[in-house]
Amino acid sequence: MRVLVVEDEEFLAEMIAAGLRRDAVAADVAHDGRTALAKLRLGAYDVLILDRDLPGLHGDEVCRHVVRQGLLTRVLMLTASGTVRDRVDGLGLGADDYLTKPFAYEELLARVLALGRRARPALPPVIERAGVSVDTARRQAVRDGRPLALSRKEFAVLEVLLRAQGAVVSGDDLIEEVWEEHTSYRTNAVRVTLSKLRAKLGEPPVIETVPGAGYRLGGARPDGDRPGPDDRHGAADRPGASR
Repeated sequence: MRVLVVEDEEFLAEMIAAGLRRDAVAADVAHDGRTALAKLRLGAYDVLILDRDLPGLHGDEVCRHVVRQGLLTRVLMLTASGTVRDRVDGLGLGADDYLTKPFAYEELLARVLALGRRARPALPPVIERAGVSVDTARRQAVRDGRPLALSRKEFAVLEVLLRAQGAVVSGDDLIEEVWEEHTSYRTNAVRVTLSKLRAKLGEPPVIETVPGAGYRLGGARPDGDRPGPDDRHGAADRPGASR
């Protein structure tokens, strides 16, 4: 899941984003409406956490843009005003949910996850491929009927690979979806997480490394061969692998 946090109070914005990242939700930050629109044009987001009272381009205008463009992005509007009139106005603009400041992070997270599930109408709550499935609503993963005890990052990586339905996912894309946007791909984060995930998935291997490109999740290879060294520790894990 990808979330864009638009909040002019920089400390609050970074606090929200850091919390989401700890909970395996990819989060980008913008501090004004125009930057938010630029990020929305460049990438797809599942949820937009939008401060209504932005300086310059007002949050109302950003919300109207999402609605006019027909984006699937769900909008959670934040405001310091808790009046009924203000909430009604915000929802009338097209916001999907409304949260009044100050708020508990746990409530914000619950609302974001709920909106994120609604933002993907084309995909079922349970995504399955090659005997591996994830239930995105219950945050459960299973392989061939065997429950998997996954960390948040491992679950998020597995979900991204399953959503790709056999397509190659680059290391850069995994970093963007699962880790902080500024995390260097030269770190060991992807390699270490994939190594642990592969161990928990067990045999036969279902996550394949595509040298120089990334990773994909599929069934066992037609020739029955086990992955070689490059598949287990992959060329895609090395610095300089392309998208």
